[in-house]
Amino acid sequence: MPLPVTFDHCVVHVSDPQGWAYRFGAAQLNLHGPGFHPAEVARLPVEPGNSDLCFQWNGPIADAIIHLERCGVPIDAGPIERFGAKGAGTSVYFRDPDGSLLEFISYHRNDGDRA
Repeated sequence: MPLPVTFDHCVVHVSDPQGWAYRFGAAQLNLHGPGFHPAEVARLPVEPGNSDLCFQWNGPIADAIIHLERCGVPIDAGPIERFGAKGAGTSVYFRDPDGSLLEFISYHRNDGDRA
């Protein structure tokens, strides 16, 4: 039985002074820049470039690589086998403009079928 919990949102601290939010289906990614003062919950505030996020890519990892290349985003590492929330998968790593590490993980095999 699946847990009644799903990913809701994540916050990434950036150097851009504007606050942004990106919605991915039911999930949300909030970007907080300088001057934004949310209620402090961490002992040490997160600095720009210190975030690390992984998103599931719903398709072959080759499609994620093509997408990143089309957007002009350099790949730091991968494709490489990794273990994610749903088990073994293939990941590529890249960075946002502040240097925060981002990851796409795919649970599809090379032929496009689910692993």
